Amino acid sequence: MAGDATAAAAVKVEKAAGMPQLDIGTFGNQIFWLLIALVAVYLIISKLALPRIGAIIDQRQDAITGDLAKAADLKREAEEADAAYNAALAEARAESQRISGETRAEIQKELDAATARADAEIAAKAAESEARIAEIRAGAAQAVAAVARDTAGELVKKLVPAAYDEKALDKAVTARAKG
Repeated sequence: MAGDATAAAAVKVEKAAGMPQLDIGTFGNQIFWLLIALVAVYLIISKLALPRIGAIIDQRQDAITGDLAKAADLKREAEEADAAYNAALAEARAESQRISGETRAEIQKELDAATARADAEIAAKAAESEARIAEIRAGAAQAVAAVARDTAGELVKKLVPAAYDEKALDKAVTARAKG
């Protein structure tokens, strides 16, 4: 029974005291263990966790700095490449315009030469044609005169055979052809 009395007294003390953390009698003991726990946590964090976290932060900072430097280099290279591209493009345009101008000049020279040859050929053909036309006219006039002489001679022979005179006939046809 003595055990029951002690257990009942312990339950009574627990109920009367409330929470053990708030028992003033154990404050010194609680503060001691709190300080030991805080020192242990501080030592663990400062010796193990903080150096690792610091190293990771430094690595990240170095990586970020390196990446930023690399990005700046790449940006500079891209700007240089863009400038080189624009310069090459401007040079190509200028070269294209120069070639185009030269080609136009060559084509114009060839066109002028071809035009001059064509004009010369046309002039030669025109002169040849005029000469042939003059020849044809002369031949036609002679042919007309011959036909007129022959026709008039045949008419005079058939109509008035006694009045036929070849010299008079030639003279009459020539006078009439001249106008």
